[in-house]
Amino acid sequence: MSAAAIIDIAGVNAWYGSSHVLRGIDFRVGEGETVGLLGRNGMGKSTLLRTILGHVREREGAIHVAGRDMSRAKPHEVARLGVAYVPEGRGIFPNLTVRENLLMAARAGCNGRRDWDEGRVLDLFPRLKERLGHGGQQLSGGEQQMLSIGRALMTNPDCLILDEATEGLAPKIVHEIWNVIATVRGTGIASIVVDRNYRAVLAHAERVVVLEKGLVAMSGAAAELAAAPAALDRYLGV
Repeated sequence: MSAAAIIDIAGVNAWYGSSHVLRGIDFRVGEGETVGLLGRNGMGKSTLLRTILGHVREREGAIHVAGRDMSRAKPHEVARLGVAYVPEGRGIFPNLTVRENLLMAARAGCNGRRDWDEGRVLDLFPRLKERLGHGGQQLSGGEQQMLSIGRALMTNPDCLILDEATEGLAPKIVHEIWNVIATVRGTGIASIVVDRNYRAVLAHAERVVVLEKGLVAMSGAAAELAAAPAALDRYLGV
């Protein structure tokens, strides 16, 4: 790959107490690249994301973000290097309005860019424009997910991490979220996308990594993996 890495980890292990969850993971995201992260429940996907972000303290191995060694960094230090996180469960502030949720995250990117402001986010999510004064707790699940993505974009990130991007959403909203992911991809922001709909992930990513019991079971170009359904079914099938 010719693109410089926004995220590059090597030989990463991670634990929750005595439970050894990640086992020697190598994982890379190039600048502007969309990488799908797949695997059945409990295979280590969210732990990998949380380890990159600095939330998992019991870890070892090399973690580089934007070329800097962040192996022992804290979450706010990783965020300052242009990594934005849309967590499973959305994590919006229910006691703040839509506008307040957006504005509290607003800042320039690492290189001073302000490509994403309130106006651009609201153009991307017209539903939110209609609900600017609503509290976070008044929104539907789909609107909360839109707000969580919009809030992340307000940080003008170089890499956007989406954990369970469409979980629990109505089919119409799911379609909208994937359209948004495609739009963000077109702006040159790198992304890591976790979602149970692996076919949708394959359609929206350049590369895909499949985890099995804390190990990388498969890795390659999305088109190549899509052409090997039997192999994918081994690790992703019910």
